[in-house]
Amino acid sequence: MPQKKTKEAKPASLWTDAWHDLRRKPIFIASCCLIAVLVLMAVWPSLFTSIDPADARTCELATARQLPSSGHLFGRDNLGCDLYARTIYGAANSLKIGISTTIAAAIIGGLTGLVAGFFGGRTDTVASRITEIFFAIPSILGALLIGATFRDSGLGIWLVVFALTILGWPMTFRIMRAAVITAKGQDFVIAARALGAGSGRIMFRHLLPNALAPVIVIATINLGGFIAAEAALSYLGVGVQPPEISWGLMIADAQPRFLDAPLPLIFPAVFLSITVLAFIMLGDAVRDALDPKLR
Repeated sequence: MPQKKTKEAKPASLWTDAWHDLRRKPIFIASCCLIAVLVLMAVWPSLFTSIDPADARTCELATARQLPSSGHLFGRDNLGCDLYARTIYGAANSLKIGISTTIAAAIIGGLTGLVAGFFGGRTDTVASRITEIFFAIPSILGALLIGATFRDSGLGIWLVVFALTILGWPMTFRIMRAAVITAKGQDFVIAARALGAGSGRIMFRHLLPNALAPVIVIATINLGGFIAAEAALSYLGVGVQPPEISWGLMIADAQPRFLDAPLPLIFPAVFLSITVLAFIMLGDAVRDALDPKLR
């Protein structure tokens, strides 16, 4: 009897194993659900509220600090604007700044770390000394200085992205550099060299995919940190500027009247905390799945 041909099972890759592990983690599922809702709020806020906070006609100063009601779920803020609508619309700038900064820092830090780790020598020494200079600058203080200096540049929220990227890329650089230095001594790199592969092919075809996992982990965790940093800068007056809406701005506006009306501060602070926590939870889950030592 002819024997049936059976397909040989493909060896599982790191990413396949990680995805298989992530699907079984409640913390991953919970964080993804929270992030999905937050992204939906940022992209399609009208799905959650019919009030446009950018329309000044929706604000009534006579109803300032009004308590929650059926028509205004979170009540009204110090200017009589709907607090729920402003909280929903505040997600857009926070996520836009956080995601943009994370991508920019990952690209800059990842590429410089890849080059420094691969070539070593003087290139690595110069790049490492430059990153040490940036590490010596306190992040919030440095971003505060950049924001205050270029506040009138007209860049808007992109000034915040620029400030946070300038101070955020060195961490990604160190992670990528260490991963590349570890990987470039492996057999598959030596074999690629023996077959005549050039430096560019080795870096981007062989080293980059194998050094990407720790960068993804740190980028996911940093995303929550960048969102918190944006809120801090907006609270201090050098981040997102009115009439744009930001949770940090809302907290700053509500802080002077907190004892009389705590809700205008509590609601954006809670949404900010949930957002940061969701990305940190996601980063922790991804780290556990991609690091074989933690399994």
